[in-house]
Amino acid sequence: MQLSRRLLLGTAAAAATLPVQRVRAQDKATIKIGVLNDQSGPYRDTGGLTSAICAKQAVAEFNAQGFNVEVIYADHQNKPDIGAGIARQWYDREGVDMILDVPTSSVGLAVGGVAKEKDKAYINTGAATADLTGKACAPSIVHWSYDTYMLAKSTGGATVKSGGDTWYFITADYVFGHQLQEQTTRFVQAAGGKVLGSSAYPFPGTTDFSSFLLQAQASGAKVLGLCNAGADTVNSIKQAKEFGLQTRIAAMLMFITDVHALGLDVAQGLTLTESFYWDLNPRTRAFTDRVRPKTPNNWPNMIHAACYAGTLHYLKAVQQIGVAAAKKSGTAAVAAMKAIPTDDDAFGKAYIREDGLAMVPSYLFEVKKPSESKGPWDFYKTIQVSPPDQAWRPLAEGACPFVKS
Repeated sequence: MQLSRRLLLGTAAAAATLPVQRVRAQDKATIKIGVLNDQSGPYRDTGGLTSAICAKQAVAEFNAQGFNVEVIYADHQNKPDIGAGIARQWYDREGVDMILDVPTSSVGLAVGGVAKEKDKAYINTGAATADLTGKACAPSIVHWSYDTYMLAKSTGGATVKSGGDTWYFITADYVFGHQLQEQTTRFVQAAGGKVLGSSAYPFPGTTDFSSFLLQAQASGAKVLGLCNAGADTVNSIKQAKEFGLQTRIAAMLMFITDVHALGLDVAQGLTLTESFYWDLNPRTRAFTDRVRPKTPNNWPNMIHAACYAGTLHYLKAVQQIGVAAAKKSGTAAVAAMKAIPTDDDAFGKAYIREDGLAMVPSYLFEVKKPSESKGPWDFYKTIQVSPPDQAWRPLAEGACPFVKS
């Protein structure tokens, strides 16, 4: 039918209009989003390409009017110098307007420093350090999905209440691990518990946790607190089970992707905290159904969901203030994000606090027994829901420099 109309208009007229349409498409301003994470190491499943897929899902659903959106991605190899170098190149030479994800707290802090220097937007969904909304905060930074305070309060506090009052920690030897151990120790002691010892191990590169597990066993602690994540958590739990370790395990940061890697036979009974689970409600199931065909072997966890939600909300802010203003100042874009409430299928209705923290609920889950699971990735039962004002560190305790007391 279109062909007939073109023929009626005449080939000369049709040819004259086509170049104009192409020029207009090319002239559209482009917002460029860079997903920066671990795509080959211990965090490749907890973030990796699935984070980029979820960001692209948000772009497709937003269907920007009047501007184009491009998503690129790179591997920071869990090295702060590489992460900061990529961020600087993206911001300075490749026209990236917002960087997303960035697991590994040391890398997240390095990228945050570049974002602050360049006044560019950075939405952290992967690094756990609470410093990104504390002493290292910046008005162009948003922190979404989880942090060390939230994890320590939820999983650590609940474990002590249920009888786990003596602890031994195995800790990844970098910013994230030490902050998580420090925060968990605070909540354990506040609840009347004691820490009997800890072992820090080199990160990345450690795969044999046997010596640390034996030290934990010898301590007599009731609880083994794992202050690590990704493949390190999976390996620690597998080896603990192989050694027949009877100590209760508290995985301080664990994702549904880790449970899948372990299998329910091994993971059953573990408690963990996430701010997203695919089967929470109709909206989370709908989001997962849209993403799952694109990543069938790696269903979304809270990092992936936050990449979707953060991208969607950022684009709403860009639409509101205009592309030129968003490209000029990450602070302006993030200010617009804070000014409007968030609402998406992954986290529902929420808001971004003055210090950049996305105020979403946290959920304490217990991993189901194999007999309780009714289908693929049906892994969790909800033990406790913490509303935002109870889940996260109070604003006054964060010491964020630009927040007015």
